[in-house]
Amino acid sequence: MRFGFVAFPRLTQLDLAGPHEVLSRLPGAEALVVAATRDPIAGEFGLRLQPDATFADAPPLDAIMVPGGPGIDGAIADDRLMAFLAERAPAARWVTAVCTGSLVLGAAGLLRGYRATTHWLSLDLLPLVGAIPIAERVVVDRNRVTGGGVTAGIDFGLRLAAELAGEAVAQRIQLVLEYDPAPPFAAGSPRTAPAAVVEDVRARRAGLQAERRALLERRARMWA
Repeated sequence: MRFGFVAFPRLTQLDLAGPHEVLSRLPGAEALVVAATRDPIAGEFGLRLQPDATFADAPPLDAIMVPGGPGIDGAIADDRLMAFLAERAPAARWVTAVCTGSLVLGAAGLLRGYRATTHWLSLDLLPLVGAIPIAERVVVDRNRVTGGGVTAGIDFGLRLAAELAGEAVAQRIQLVLEYDPAPPFAAGSPRTAPAAVVEDVRARRAGLQAERRALLERRARMWA
């Protein structure tokens, strides 16, 4: 099973690293970081990734995974990345994303008519790309698998691992990783976080969300 993890500048590192850590442990798995060039890519906070292949020379991929992060605006505007997704998705067994990577898949026309999730701040943007928003940690619809915000990438990876190799294998991976979350606060979801915290986060991200909505609306008009 060959996984292609799409990378672009200013991605959120854990969106990619969480699923990579899980899925790389599957028997016979090959995990490749794929980007526009082989130059190192700096994530949102400076951590650098070294691509294994480019969009032009990547081998056939059984699964494609797109992370999210503030760099998705640039990713959506990158014709090479959009063309790569559009060309490779039909041949892949699984087409997947974590966090706002779902918006990148959607911008490439790959979520039209599919149930999907993304970061809670961006759920209302999914209909702009033809997706049906579902407020769940992980959503599987046919061969599309999407995960919610950032840390959901580990849940996403385990769910996909179970689909590929069975629950026993996925459970062994979970145990080896000692994935047993016990967060210090009940603030990991807008459903449980204090209302003042939720509103503060919304206010701080309002400008970015408005820009992202406009970008996706432009992309949607291109399909019309």
